[in-house]
Amino acid sequence: MTAFAGLHHTDQPLLLPNAWDHASALLLTAHGFRAVGTTSLGVAAAAGLPDGAAATRAETLHLTRALGPAPLLLSVDAEGGFSDDPDEVAEFARELYALGAAGINLEDGLGPADRHTAKIAAVRAAAPGLFVNARTDTHWLGDGDPEDTLARAQAYRDAGAHGVFVPGLTDPREIAGLVRALDDVPLNILHSPAGPSVAHLADLGVRRVSLGSLLYRRALGAAVEAAAAIRSGGTVPEATTPSYEEIRRLSR
Repeated sequence: MTAFAGLHHTDQPLLLPNAWDHASALLLTAHGFRAVGTTSLGVAAAAGLPDGAAATRAETLHLTRALGPAPLLLSVDAEGGFSDDPDEVAEFARELYALGAAGINLEDGLGPADRHTAKIAAVRAAAPGLFVNARTDTHWLGDGDPEDTLARAQAYRDAGAHGVFVPGLTDPREIAGLVRALDDVPLNILHSPAGPSVAHLADLGVRRVSLGSLLYRRALGAAVEAAAAIRSGGTVPEATTPSYEEIRRLSR
């Protein structure tokens, strides 16, 4: 079991914050988060590219290259692997692993389950040490059919996924049912203000809680709020603001 995999089997779920650049990842690490994920929305938006359109392969590799040597365990959000070809996805995963990534998040986009299982199997063969978190979008893009969610989750587990991710799932009974059905394969849930708390998710058996694009969107909101306050003659709202020197020291 790798160090990153081990974080999914402790007394508390792995709370995984998602960074969008070098500075955000290192700041999170400096504040005690041993593992950090990337957010495909943040990486794409920062580059002026669309999310979920397989447009950020180069940007994702660039960020992984920057963070691979850093003192953190990095899980990379790779959308659907930037290809429908399992061999091409496997090659991308091999590159990520060679650059120092500890995990990869692969989403099915509600496409054919057999195509996603083929990607998972190919990645496992190409990069055996990479933690594969297989995401199904039944609740994100579909109608949240519990039977479809269960069938896909079990298929991805059987294909070799180390963990299963179901963003948009918030119903405690369905979460608990999936935990039981997956046996010892960790279930990953996306934090939702309207969903169960981290403590409640822990009680349900969830082993990983991701923050997704929340931090990136909050950062953008805080920036706009501060600029608007200064423009109106007011003061910048109170918030944790790293100093210039603190950010400068994050440079490689």
